[in-house]
Amino acid sequence: MNNIFLAKRIGRAVLYVILTLLAVYTLMPMLFLLLNSFKGQAEIVRNPLAMPAQLTFQYVGNAFNAIHFPRAIGYTVLITVVSLALIVLFSSLCGWVITRHKSKWSTAIYLMFVAAMLIPFQAVMYPLMGMMDSVGLKNVPGLIIMYAGFGLSLSVFLYSGFFKSVPRGVEEAALIDGANIFQIFFTIVFPLVKGITVTVLILNGMWIWNDYLLPYLTLGTSESKTLVLELFYAKMTSGQFGNPWELIFPAVLISVIPMVIVFLCLQKYFVKGVSEGAIKA
Repeated sequence: MNNIFLAKRIGRAVLYVILTLLAVYTLMPMLFLLLNSFKGQAEIVRNPLAMPAQLTFQYVGNAFNAIHFPRAIGYTVLITVVSLALIVLFSSLCGWVITRHKSKWSTAIYLMFVAAMLIPFQAVMYPLMGMMDSVGLKNVPGLIIMYAGFGLSLSVFLYSGFFKSVPRGVEEAALIDGANIFQIFFTIVFPLVKGITVTVLILNGMWIWNDYLLPYLTLGTSESKTLVLELFYAKMTSGQFGNPWELIFPAVLISVIPMVIVFLCLQKYFVKGVSEGAIKA
């Protein structure tokens, strides 16, 4: 009995050690970024793994100004929030209708959404940009529309799998009580899928926040740049030979901090949504 208990404790200790090493390995890029955000160019090049010789926020302040942080984060938040609102609204409604009304048409529409996930953006970007330019939508509203469209396929797939677990009885009871279809969905059904909604928000939010190619093709050199675009143009116009690390590291740091904070606040719902969605799909 004692041998079995000892073996379990040793096995648990080994598991904790492995998980700790994996956690450290995963966090190393963030630690590397944090260390070098408070160093000058020469200090970074000399020893990028060392602690800063002097803790100063000078380089963070320079990066803050170089990427026009207040303006850039305003556009980034606007694009991300409105795009996510459209994605959640349309994908949840579409996933619910597809799940509840089984027919050849609903199955065909569902398969179209699934097939759309297999098409790379690079295959459609040139005709898409040409079409958006012809209708005058190579701007922030057009970018939001494109993000909403590209985010639908995965989101509909996730919602469709999750809605299968919602009992029809609650919808039928609400219908008997006199609720219309919008009241049934928004007051009865939608609150029951909070976990998968947070998952959809985080997956699409991280993609939209960190995306470079679509904003570059759509916004270009206009004033309404996102954080990633501002970071790119700040590096290009720094006038320094090679890579201006004392600008790049702090600029990347202040660009990723908002999404890290959001993820840490919502990680409980994210893990719950992913696990439950995988089981219920």
